[in-house]
Amino acid sequence: MPERTTAPLVDIDDHRNVTELLMRRVAENPHHAAFDVATGDPDAPWRPVSTADYLSEVTALAKGLMATGVEAGDSVAIMAPTRYEWAVADLAVWFAGAVVVPVYDTSSPDQVAAIVADAEVRLAIAAGERQARSLREALDRAAAAHLGVWTMEAGVHDLLALASAGDEVDDALLELRRTQADLDSPATIVYTSGTTGEPKGAVLTHRNFVGQVRNVAAAYREVVHEGGNTVIFLPLAHVLARGLQLVCLAGGMRIAHVADPAEVVGSLAELRPTFLVVVPRVLERIRNAAAAKADATHLGALWRGAVSTATSWATALEAGEHPSVPLRVRRTLFDALFYRRLRTRMGGRLDYILSGGGALDADLSRLFRGIGVPVIEGYGLTETTAPLTGNLPGDIRSGTVGYPLPGSTVRISDQGEILAKGIGIFSGYRDPEHTAEAFEDGFFRTGDLGRLDEDGRVVLEGRLKDVIVTSNGKTVVPQSWESHVETNPLVAHAVMVGEGRSYLSALLVLDRAETGAWAAAQNLRLEEVSGQSITPIAEPRLIAHLQESVDAANARVSRSESVRRFALVFTDLDDTRLVTPTMKIKRRALLERSGPAVEDLYR
Repeated sequence: MPERTTAPLVDIDDHRNVTELLMRRVAENPHHAAFDVATGDPDAPWRPVSTADYLSEVTALAKGLMATGVEAGDSVAIMAPTRYEWAVADLAVWFAGAVVVPVYDTSSPDQVAAIVADAEVRLAIAAGERQARSLREALDRAAAAHLGVWTMEAGVHDLLALASAGDEVDDALLELRRTQADLDSPATIVYTSGTTGEPKGAVLTHRNFVGQVRNVAAAYREVVHEGGNTVIFLPLAHVLARGLQLVCLAGGMRIAHVADPAEVVGSLAELRPTFLVVVPRVLERIRNAAAAKADATHLGALWRGAVSTATSWATALEAGEHPSVPLRVRRTLFDALFYRRLRTRMGGRLDYILSGGGALDADLSRLFRGIGVPVIEGYGLTETTAPLTGNLPGDIRSGTVGYPLPGSTVRISDQGEILAKGIGIFSGYRDPEHTAEAFEDGFFRTGDLGRLDEDGRVVLEGRLKDVIVTSNGKTVVPQSWESHVETNPLVAHAVMVGEGRSYLSALLVLDRAETGAWAAAQNLRLEEVSGQSITPIAEPRLIAHLQESVDAANARVSRSESVRRFALVFTDLDDTRLVTPTMKIKRRALLERSGPAVEDLYR
């Protein structure tokens, strides 16, 4: 079976556990600004917090947790949007020797209850009263002794009160507790997003985090450095965001948190990050917004030329070629017209963007590289403690997710499944039966399909469980077709269907904002979304418009893999039972809700 291994760059055996990352950073540079924290003051919206001050907040809260009754190995849930207090609570739980259980801020009461019960949560930390109510109800439903819920927002049971409870806890006792866990102790229980089934509790160890942090930092020295800063707006309940936070914290890279999507663009102009981590949909929206603005100012044709030029520029660089004189002239022109403005909108200092959490269209990657902001695409899962593979600065190949990262091995099974082994691979699920199913010959079964290219880079080809077998026995991997249709800004998600059917069809889930803008320009009125329902859209002009994207996608695959019919639907894309926090569609949930629409495609 094809296999590729990258040797580790760093020996981590001299680390006790994750808390060592912060302790060493404080010893190196205690006064360096570790965080920019939102103040709510328009005149001074951000205040710096040094590494030493952050440590003080962490240790005070850890003592409070201990004084309140949290024991070594206990589970502590954190349910909040991305914010500085999340970072304090995360490390404080580890300093107290406990295990962090992240809960997405958008989780439904039933989801919260299931996590709290399965992880045997003893104490919970919430953003505010809304999250606290869900956590209290979940703790009460679990019918086990617990230590209550504390909030990040001011109140009777807030984090200041919790920290104050630990005033009498001795420093020596805290140090004993901080060092009690070793590298192979559980650090966190992260519940998978469940795109293809029910969430499972993945147990990640301190070794997983320390190994990933130290090796990723060593591989990406050009990206992670003391002179850099980043803005984290992905949910901190997601392992990718938490891993990024630890990498930056250990490497001295300043961190700011933004939870509200509406505030992200403004924060980039203020904070001027050198590095960002995004999901592909964010890059799609930036491109789509630029295209819409160009069209609105009658510069659409020029923008399309700028896109073509940027893509050609990146293609030449990837091939190791020197761009031709005409290409250099065109790029200089379009840099003045478009590229420079886009870079400024993203803060003007971005050296790199890391894209993860889903497959990135190769041409979209080349577009950003061509405008001067290279995108490093990576790949990983909760069970691999975020990154498993990644392109490297100066060695980016669009359409791939790069080589295995240091300390990792990737193998491709005879069925085309990506198998993984290495420092980031989790210790197992909470349910031993799930763990037994997840490993093969010592390798973790990712459930993703892929291959190694001629240089050993990983190329993603879809999800194993998403494979469709038609009634005539044809096996189809839908990702390539779906990804191409999703390049149309009106399509939030394309989902191919056809299991056991005589031909393939598709549901195109429309982006409400983009489709609404298109409809307004066409003087059309579309149906409104109603709650959790699936609303079919039968507007002929919209169907004709999207037929072009379907035809283009069909032209890229064989006839037996092409879609014969499709339906357009609106639904609530904020529903966490339908869409994951990283904006991936839960196919099974969508198909369950779309039964009548799917049946109509086969009449």
